[in-house]
Order: sequence, then C-alpha cells, then structure tokens
Amino acid sequence: MHRLRTTVARLWPLTSAQTAQSLSALEGDIRTFQPVRSLNASVAAEPFLNGTSSNYVEELYYAWLEDPRNVHKSWDIFFRNANAGAPPGAAYQSPPPLSGPSDGMTNIQALVGARPNVEKLVKDHLAVQSLIRAYQVRGHHIAKLDPLGISCVDFDDAPCTVGFQNVGLYGLAESDLDKVFRLPTTTYIGGNESALPLREIIRRLEMAYCQHIGVEFMFINDMEQCQWIRQKFETPGIMQFSLEEKRTLLGRMIRSTRFEEFLQRKWSSEKRFGLEGCESLIPALKTIIDKSSQCGVESVILGMPHRGRLNVLANVIRKDLDQIFCQFDSKLEAADEGSGDVKYHLGMYHKRMNRVSDRYISLSLMANPSHLEAVDPVVQGKTKAEQFYSGDTEGKRVMSILLHGDAAFAGQGIVYETFHLSDLPSYTTHGTIHVVVNNLIGFTTDPRMARSSPYPTDVARVVNAPIFHVNADDPEAVIFVCNIAAEWRNTFHKDIVVDLSTYCLLRHGIPLFLKGGPRVIEVLGYSHLCL
Repeated sequence: MHRLRTTVARLWPLTSAQTAQSLSALEGDIRTFQPVRSLNASVAAEPFLNGTSSNYVEELYYAWLEDPRNVHKSWDIFFRNANAGAPPGAAYQSPPPLSGPSDGMTNIQALVGARPNVEKLVKDHLAVQSLIRAYQVRGHHIAKLDPLGISCVDFDDAPCTVGFQNVGLYGLAESDLDKVFRLPTTTYIGGNESALPLREIIRRLEMAYCQHIGVEFMFINDMEQCQWIRQKFETPGIMQFSLEEKRTLLGRMIRSTRFEEFLQRKWSSEKRFGLEGCESLIPALKTIIDKSSQCGVESVILGMPHRGRLNVLANVIRKDLDQIFCQFDSKLEAADEGSGDVKYHLGMYHKRMNRVSDRYISLSLMANPSHLEAVDPVVQGKTKAEQFYSGDTEGKRVMSILLHGDAAFAGQGIVYETFHLSDLPSYTTHGTIHVVVNNLIGFTTDPRMARSSPYPTDVARVVNAPIFHVNADDPEAVIFVCNIAAEWRNTFHKDIVVDLSTYCLLRHGIPLFLKGGPRVIEVLGYSHLCL
C-alpha cells in the first residue's frame, strides 16, 4: 500500500487548497516547504487518477504486484513507468494508432468476414451435441433387439433421427463426416480423446446404443445416475470378456440347453413350461447373483412365473435333479414337503458356496400360484422381513430378483402397484432387479392390440428405473447387461429392469398371430408357422 501511495503521490498534481494546507501545517518550521508538484502540472496529465477511480486503480496495482500478467499490457507498462519515476503524463502510453484509415477498414472487414465461420463452427458443434443426445435418447429404437426381425414394436411411425444418412437433420453435411469435433462432457465415447471425427463419433455411438443392447435411461432426472450409465455403455472397449469368463458362460449355456433337451425327449407330453429360446436366462441370473455376492449380498429372494421355473430350480437354486424328475413320473415319489402342488408352482430354499466370490449365499425361490404376478409383493415382503430381522437397513446384504413375462408385466396392475411401493420408506427393499423374458408377442397377441406403449417395460419408467433391452440370442450382451444391472442395484439401491427379447414360444411351432397373415420363418433350423 505504501508503494502505491508513493507512486500515486508522485503522479498526483497538487491543488491550491492542498498547497495552502501543507504550508499552514509547516508554519514555524525553519525549513521552507517545496511542493513536489506545481499547479502547472494539470490534472489532465493523468485524468484517470481521480477520486472516483482510485479504488479501481488500487486493486489493479495489487494484482500487478502479484503477477504483471494479471492486468492488461497497458496497465503493466503504466505501473512499470510510474515505479521508475516517470513524470506525469509520461507513464501512460496509448496503444499504437492504426497505420491509416484504409488499414483500419481492412481489419474490420476481415473480422466481419471471419464471423460467419465462427458461427458455423459453433453451430456444427451444437449439432454434434444434439446428435449424440439423439443416440442416447432414441438409439434403442433401431437397436437389433428382435432375433427374428419381425418386431411389431410401433414408435408412432416417428422418423429415424440417428445414423450417417440422417446428419442433414442437424444441419450437417456428408462433407462434415471427416471434420474433427470436440466432444461434450455428456459423453464418454472419446475415452482418453477429447475430439474425434464425426464419422468416428457416429460409429462409436452406433456400437454403444444400436447393436444388441438398447438402453432407456434419459428420462431419469438424476444427472449422476445418467452419467454413470453413459460411462458403463459408452466407454470404448468396455464390453470385453476374459477367456475364463467365456468358458463359464459356455458351461452355463450348455447346462441350460441340455436340461431342456432332456425334458423334451424324456417327457415330451408333460407340461413343463420350458425355457427353449431363452436359455440365456440361466447365465443371466447366475451373473446377477455372482456380482451381487461380490458386492456383499448374502441372501437373494427370487420370484418368477412358470416358464423356465424347472430350469431355474435345477441350475440356479441347485435343487437335486432326482427330486425334479420324480415329479414327472407318477410311479416315483418325490421327497418334497408341502401341499402337493404341481411341480412348476413349488419353491425352494438352498444355501451354498458361490464359487466366484468364495462366499456363502442363501437362495430362495418363492412358491407361485397360477396368477402370474401375484408373487411380486410376496417377494418384496419376504425381502423386507429378512432385511429387518438382520438389521440390514440399507439393503446391502439382502436383495430381491423378480422374473416376469412380457404380457403379464404390461397387463397386470399388481406390477404397477409393486413399483410404487419401491421407494416408500416403510416398504422399500432398496432396489429390485426385474428380469423380463420378453416373447415380444406375449402368447398370441400382436403388441399393438395388447398395450398402448412400445415396450412392455414402459411401466418401470414411473419410478425412474433404467431399462436395458438386450437380444437374448447374444449371450455375451446378456451377461454384460446383467453385470451392470447388479452394479446399479448395489450402487444406487434403486429398481432396474433387464428386458430379454426372444421368441421362446416359437421354438417348437406354437401358433402365433402376427401381422401379414400366414408365413413360415426359418430360424436356427426350426420351422415356425405363424397363423
């Protein structure tokens, strides 16, 4: 401060009143007072050093003392000259004038000419950002979710807004595909790169959102949750499996498939509600259980309808096969205790070692009556009870998994009611993983005649639950999605839906009503007659 006052005093012209005051103060002194600045030094020499701007100049001076780069170059020159003892009017140096009116006009015209280019650059970057958001919101519309390619999903005939051929909708041209654009913070497709060519941006978005996985999450109003999902699906190369993981997946698929084949050959005329066509459900459930066990879950309560129940009992809960097969043969007696209900209604409890996490885990499959979704609140009640009696107030040790059929999921009101209990303080189980075996047509009904929404899973949107659609004919995609679903539940303790798209009823020629009349479809060597 002293240096500033010294500098200003050196430059400040004295007024007549100040001079008289100084002289009266020094009256009686033998020395003669000589003012440092005479009245001839006009205030006009430094017009900005007046009382109204002194605070501003003081702040600039302090900033300059810390670092000369903190102030404009002209102030840097002024303070340097003032400190060096420059006389009033000499410390300030005006910027060099333009060389002439012609040069000035040329510079102005150059700036005006450059403005459209800047506007075009900004406009193109905004267009790229809109394109990225379109993939995040609507990419699942064109994802390859239908194994047979005859999906009846109706998106109200809305035009496609993603893809190389639709960049013109955003004001971009084909010539822009090789231009490099800076990526926004709302995407992770760049990995370690902050800018990519438009062609590569679209390719990576296609890989993330338009292959065998379709992600619905942009309706979630929590930014942290949206960013978490983006990172899980958009990061380049994230869907990679080790050789050991692939072997485990293959082994589980073989167990699931061979079990169904054995039942088909041995008891072809018996009711068994087979899992043919969606055998990837078994590795999906086992992956969810493995990942949850690694996160600290000790008990899992499952609820499911009839389809696939025997396979789940055998390969997930690990019920003894002799007990299952005894129920098919009237000559044999099963060791089950209970009401004598049919085999595809019964439940099971088993505690075993999980080989992935090396921890013991308890698995409970709840008994389910013929009313498909009636078991949903029963599962939630049992889960809540176990959490209460074990002191698990955050749902970190006890969790629930609910399996659904697509038509029942969309058509039965108890599903909607159960979802609305999911976040109530006295009822919440801190997140349920819902797995939908989506036959795409329910049993015999065209979706357009069965519900008013494109997907049977749209009911889950009311509680901001993310929905992962996946083609069940791609087991690796199924495993990838189930890993993320288990991580989501153990991170945010919120509901989540995994939608396995498949045609399991078509595997053995069940007659189905589809648009377009009779047709025969060849898939995996099977002939399916669609009436």
